[in-house]
Amino acid sequence: MAKQEQWQLEGSAADLYERYLVPAITALWAADLMDRAAPQSGERILDVACGTGVVARSAAERMGSGQVVGLDINTGMLAVARSLPRGAGARIDWHEGSALEMPFPDSAFDLVLCQLGLQFFPDRSSALREMFRVLVPDGRLALNVFSAIEHTPAAKALADALDRQLGPGASATKRSEHSLADADELYRLVAEAGFRQVTIHTTTQNIRFPSSREYVRLQLAATPQAGLVSGMDAGHREAVIAAITGDLNFSLAIYSTEGELMFPQEAHVVLARK
Repeated sequence: MAKQEQWQLEGSAADLYERYLVPAITALWAADLMDRAAPQSGERILDVACGTGVVARSAAERMGSGQVVGLDINTGMLAVARSLPRGAGARIDWHEGSALEMPFPDSAFDLVLCQLGLQFFPDRSSALREMFRVLVPDGRLALNVFSAIEHTPAAKALADALDRQLGPGASATKRSEHSLADADELYRLVAEAGFRQVTIHTTTQNIRFPSSREYVRLQLAATPQAGLVSGMDAGHREAVIAAITGDLNFSLAIYSTEGELMFPQEAHVVLARK
């Protein structure tokens, strides 16, 4: 996962990400992406910006036989991916490397997947050209990116609260998650990389957390936003979490029921062929 230099997790943050944010958020998007990509038994599949491997594992389970390769630049995320028990289905090989210069030959894969990663790449066009290069003729691309931050109310509320409580610009990394929100720009990037039959579907998942506080706590512990509070002593950090939680309790009141936070999260899903 990347702007690869911006979106990095190491050590316990990657463990927390896998334990809490994968089941709450990315597993839902992985299931949607698999339904649309429809991996087939015997295919060779590449998961770009694989993180801790939720998409790669989902593809392997659905395929039964074949080969899945996970590629990520982040050592910590890959360490977690490698540590997880192997599930049923196709073999998964994990590779550390850049999406901008993939360590694979031309025409190596039948299907390339990229979940919630393209928006972070420092050169999106280069990454898409690499995805095109490693696909076989008529190979398939399936990727997703978050839409406008306003269409994910908790992300917008958190970003505003970060700026309010920690100073202007504190939300830059959070807002960057939504930096490829323009569907027309997304279509253009994919088409200009050489892909054809490009379609974009905009869809929504309902995301649940036990409370606003838990959402804030995990955003400040299991994502790159952790850097905002990592240098604080425990008392200061807890005060910041409490202040941000207070902001979210107010701004997200309509999404809270008996303490539980449930909010819509919107993304664009791209399907295309080489």
